[in-house]
Amino acid sequence: MLASLALALAVAVAPPPLVSGPVDSDADVVKAIAAHYTKHEAMVPMRDGVRLHTTIYVPKPSAPGLTWPILMTRTPYGVAPYGVDNLPDASNHRRLTRFAPSPTLIKSGYIFVHQDVRGRMMSEGVFVDVRPLHQRPLANASLIDEATDAADTVDWLLKNVPRNNGRVGLWGISYPGMYAAHAGVSGHPAIKAISPQAPVTDWFDGDDFHHNGALFVADAFSFYANFGRAREKPSPTMKWDFEPDIEDVYDFFLAMGPLENANRRYFKGSIAFWNDLMAHETRDAFWRARDPRRHYTNIGPAVLVVGGFYDAEDLWGTLATYRGMNADASQRTSNKVHLAMGPWSHGGWARTDGDAMGMLRFGQKTSKHYQDTIEAPFFESHLKGDGSLVLPEATVFITGLNEWRQWPTFPPPATTKTMLYPTITGTLQTTPPSDGELRYVSDPAHPVPYMGGSQAEIDKTYMVADQRFASRRPDVLTFRGPVLDTDLVVVGSVSVDAVIATDGSDLDVVVKLIDVFPEDAEAPKDAPPGTVLAGAQILVRAEVMRGRYRQSLASPVAFTPGRFEHVRFTLPDVSHAFRRGHRLMVQVQSSLFPLVDRNPQTFVPIHTATEADFVAHTHTLRVGATGTTLTLQTLPTSP
Repeated sequence: MLASLALALAVAVAPPPLVSGPVDSDADVVKAIAAHYTKHEAMVPMRDGVRLHTTIYVPKPSAPGLTWPILMTRTPYGVAPYGVDNLPDASNHRRLTRFAPSPTLIKSGYIFVHQDVRGRMMSEGVFVDVRPLHQRPLANASLIDEATDAADTVDWLLKNVPRNNGRVGLWGISYPGMYAAHAGVSGHPAIKAISPQAPVTDWFDGDDFHHNGALFVADAFSFYANFGRAREKPSPTMKWDFEPDIEDVYDFFLAMGPLENANRRYFKGSIAFWNDLMAHETRDAFWRARDPRRHYTNIGPAVLVVGGFYDAEDLWGTLATYRGMNADASQRTSNKVHLAMGPWSHGGWARTDGDAMGMLRFGQKTSKHYQDTIEAPFFESHLKGDGSLVLPEATVFITGLNEWRQWPTFPPPATTKTMLYPTITGTLQTTPPSDGELRYVSDPAHPVPYMGGSQAEIDKTYMVADQRFASRRPDVLTFRGPVLDTDLVVVGSVSVDAVIATDGSDLDVVVKLIDVFPEDAEAPKDAPPGTVLAGAQILVRAEVMRGRYRQSLASPVAFTPGRFEHVRFTLPDVSHAFRRGHRLMVQVQSSLFPLVDRNPQTFVPIHTATEADFVAHTHTLRVGATGTTLTLQTLPTSP
């Protein structure tokens, strides 16, 4: 416990690097922590009396008068290893990457603080998933949310942790990224910098468990089968041991049948948030309360938002957080909100070298570049220096070109619109084609897989998977563009206007943007055996729109059989160059299983739909001057 520690603030002196040797490998990290940090644990009281388990790693004194900033992460996943005598070891890489944003900052030296959020692991209280923020200023000083818990913790740390310099930063990836973002609205003056990384933002609109109202059933089910179990009392352990009774993930969810079978066969009503997912099928007051963006105004600390273009979980939330925090013009003019986006999977900037994804290779260790030239200078400047560091607002990696770019905004101001028109002959062109209609039958009993082959769980590399398996299906419309005679650089969102009809009363519209490699393309030398890049159809971006929400996520509307309607939505942003000699491809389909739950194509509440409600229907896509279009944001090929 920290009861024996007293406030011992000294005159602030910018400390030299804490560790002189290399801190690159997991073994280096473990050695540095053991040699240069002292571990403490405390139960930190909140304003309502609930105490939160908090682990504190304080740099060992190396010279008199040195003080250190506090860098904190708040998490629902645990701050193991528990116990003051137990230090991190190299047996769990994920645990080490949760210790600090990067080895660079461990070497530099900070007071690292890890906290179990209320109701999780060893903390007291009741856990609430994506707990809503209260409106600021608080109407009642006794109200609690994740922002007040962060502020109360900071107050306690400043008074009880020795040799702190009075400055605090917060960071986190995914759920912890959301907590870092929420801390930014707390108004605590000591919080000088936050870095929400892949932050959870809106679980109905575009993050994790829903995209445009469509349930990402495999991710939601698999996560809550473990994370959602109610705890009987505070505990340092949590089991992630749910085992499906069918090995293949596609077969498992197809055999499970309608959504209500998740409770009937597996959960038995015991998973509270799964019940919430089922009970709130529209973007109602429940979901609106859990969208924090309206609170992201007048952010006090400096902000570094971080995300990956191949993040299968929170790509949308990263960019929504960046835009929400930058909506206020004063934030932009004060150079306070920055964005770093690379070719990364979820958390890949901290957990991988960032030099590869699936069959793709990027020619450099992008994670190291980000950690050393963006992340570390950001925290060093705002927590140890005078905060005068000037970063570009957006630092973004363009795949295909495999280059970093710096821009004053994202997307950059120089983008122009490029229109893509599917044609009746299956081609793709930039001028309106002749009118026509293309039909396909979508059968919920045989949904289009999200990825080729067989997997035991969702393979996150589906974000760059070869789509040749889908091109061969009759329920996927495939449109190929001509061979490019110059590079086409696409940066920003992709807007879809699908003009479509059905002989049913509902449908999903799934649109994919694909990079088709030339037939003479060679697989990278370090690619897995059997990799065939020649003619590969590499996914750049895919998104689903649940048709019933085409007018509003809050108010579903049935389709009138046979009537064409516009289904408009955007694919999450991309940053990719389609190289000379490649082709663009677009695919349109109505299922993406089991990533996305099956739409019964009958206008009924899907969470209570029966097997009889799932009916095959014919959908018709209109092409031509008044038909389906995609709009890309494109850049000149020169910087």
